[in-house]
Amino acid sequence: MPSHAITPIGLEIRVRGRVQGVGFRPTVWRLARDLGLCGEVQNDAEGVLIRVSGAREAISSFLERLERAAPPLARIERIEPQPIEPLLTDDFIIAESHEGVVRTQIAPDAAVCADCARETLNPFERRYRYPFTNCTHCGPRLSIVHGIPYDRTATTMSSFALCDSCAAEYRNPADRRFHAEAIACHRCGPRVKLLRLDGGIDSFERHSMLDEVDALCSLMHKGHIVALKGLGGYQLACDATQSPAVSRLRELKRRGAKPFALMARDLDVIRKYCDPTTEEIRHLSSAEAAIVLMRAAGPERLPDAVSPGLSTLGFMLPTTPLHLLVLRRMERPVVMTSGNLGEQPQIIDDAAALERLAGIAEYALVHDRNIATRVDDSVLRVTARGAQFLRRARGFAPAPIALPPGFESTRNILAMGGDLKSTVCLLQDGQAILSHHIGNLDNAATFDDYRHTLGRYAELFDHVPDALAADLHPEYRSSKLARERADSTGLPLFEVQHHHAHVAACLVDNARALAAPPVLGIVLDGLGWGADDTLWGGEFLLADYSIAQRLGTLKPVALLGGDQAAREPWRNLYAHLRAQMGWGELAMNFSELPLYEFLDRQPRSILDAMLKNAINAPLASSCGRLFDAVAAALDLCRERQSYEGEAACRLESLVDDRTLREESDDLAYPFTFPTLAGTGLPYIEPLAMWRAVLGDLILETPAPVIAARFHKGLARALAAMATKLARRDSQRPLFDTVALSGGCFQNVVLFEQTAHRLEAAGFTVLSHRLSPANDGGLALGQAAIAAARLLADDHERGQH
Repeated sequence: MPSHAITPIGLEIRVRGRVQGVGFRPTVWRLARDLGLCGEVQNDAEGVLIRVSGAREAISSFLERLERAAPPLARIERIEPQPIEPLLTDDFIIAESHEGVVRTQIAPDAAVCADCARETLNPFERRYRYPFTNCTHCGPRLSIVHGIPYDRTATTMSSFALCDSCAAEYRNPADRRFHAEAIACHRCGPRVKLLRLDGGIDSFERHSMLDEVDALCSLMHKGHIVALKGLGGYQLACDATQSPAVSRLRELKRRGAKPFALMARDLDVIRKYCDPTTEEIRHLSSAEAAIVLMRAAGPERLPDAVSPGLSTLGFMLPTTPLHLLVLRRMERPVVMTSGNLGEQPQIIDDAAALERLAGIAEYALVHDRNIATRVDDSVLRVTARGAQFLRRARGFAPAPIALPPGFESTRNILAMGGDLKSTVCLLQDGQAILSHHIGNLDNAATFDDYRHTLGRYAELFDHVPDALAADLHPEYRSSKLARERADSTGLPLFEVQHHHAHVAACLVDNARALAAPPVLGIVLDGLGWGADDTLWGGEFLLADYSIAQRLGTLKPVALLGGDQAAREPWRNLYAHLRAQMGWGELAMNFSELPLYEFLDRQPRSILDAMLKNAINAPLASSCGRLFDAVAAALDLCRERQSYEGEAACRLESLVDDRTLREESDDLAYPFTFPTLAGTGLPYIEPLAMWRAVLGDLILETPAPVIAARFHKGLARALAAMATKLARRDSQRPLFDTVALSGGCFQNVVLFEQTAHRLEAAGFTVLSHRLSPANDGGLALGQAAIAAARLLADDHERGQH
């Protein structure tokens, strides 16, 4: 080792953030040795602790270079140096990990890196065609970890003893596999096995000259449906270009019309079916490797059964060496969907997979590395304002989200989220740990997984809450569980209004300070329980982290049949037309339309009695149901939609781009802004819009033009309402910033049109970046609101 400087100094450096299991310690080791420093680096429950001695100039250079030299998967939050006595050592070592109170992060699972991919495909490497090749820059993390500190003994790799070659790499700080906890090879690691699920006898040699992984590719070429054990759960796959196989998979999986995710060997395959932008390519090729929704605009077309009625395809690139090898000879995309039935959770247990998937897949590629935590693929979509999550999971969770200024002293909070697209959120140490996507809690198995996730995250992050937060809805399963926990533990429970939580999540996403003035939150979704005990879904809220005042809304319209209205769009069409113009005007002016004939065949006397007597027909200001009604008018999913938002997705896909870009705003459908009787609350009235839509149908205006005019008209109305509300009380604007949230803003056409018009009107527009705009972000917003209220209570008690 280099000799000490004449007057050495000592420094202890605490590094916080995502710095375990990502190659941070060997990076520190190499940097310290390059600079001639002595000391040690180690993992502990708070992150990484470094003690160094050496010349003052060398230590200054070490601090300056530390953040720049961080490995690809590391995320440094804070570097906290403090002087110590010089160390009595002539070496710099990597010390053993220490346990303690957990204050560090668990890295998300990362897609196979370029170096590991090259090794896996290089016949001269010892890991040639090894399906579990990884290093500190890639591979499993959350899906295999049992505890912290993140060491091999705390993962599902603990049962695989390292061979001499892997052990040498694991112990060598100069190797990129130093302390790569999932390290393995053909000799010592997990192994794959190809099974036939229908009870027949088979041999992979019949399908391939290579190995069992390659045999799976041959099976898909022949039209078979196959199962494989992926990173965070079992998956089902087939050749996406073979319509019979895709349709059979859809039927056997009970998928309805919900689009399938696709995986392609490389970008060249994707370009046959899409024309990805530079930003979309960046996300496809990143370590997170999310499914990216893109417009289907390539020279070739996939069967409609892949993404029925939609103009988009969701593609991802291979996420693991296993996928890379399976697709090596596949010059076509494959369907790569979760291994489950219907809306059940993705299967992670081997025995359950072989039992439940046998009726769907004919073959399964299994392996003997256990999955500790179920993790779905993330889904995002690139807009003109950047990427937005539809689902935040593999590659991103549980990476924490830093809380904005003002939340530094917040106490520990557990937020329980909602019942659809459910997530949970832990607040501690000034950061929010938003869980991976769990799913819809109306499914019993998903609710069991939700409760398991609560326990797993509490254990992994050593989180003991000081308070709980949940949705205000009286019947949400998540909220009922929160109330039970509050009753049994005595912890305070903050019940948060649904749309206020949406706004707060958007504020956290944009690092909006706790003390910042309120914004106008425009929240458009299906349904949420309102502060007045009615159903909301199209709201204008003057909100910050503590309070939310309802300034405006969409027109409340009856949900005919309650929950059934969300499944059968024609019910919303009938309710809207009855609420806007009545049956008499519809019959007088529009009886020649097929939609009139369709509605006239329904049991109108029963429906009218339900409306008159308010029986199973609650009023709701739902933007989602407005989209359903317009879609039904255009005969899109008129009788039934097979998944949440199908009608709205098809309506967005129908939009004519030229009409959107070039047609005069004068032809966009109009809305008006009266006030609700008894409350004086301004609302968006769609009567004029409906007359225009029906008039265009009489004129046989193409449906894509009608869809475009509706989107433009609604966006204009939202911006106009914001302008009206900003100057409601005086010439001084009530707000200058607008936050857009709720699942309806996953509609890129509506989102971009609305944001553009708001900015043209002089507003600053905030949108989601780190959490989904849909209910997957609710837990984040709930946690922030509970924290703000706790801080206010603490401050008030302090003053007294």
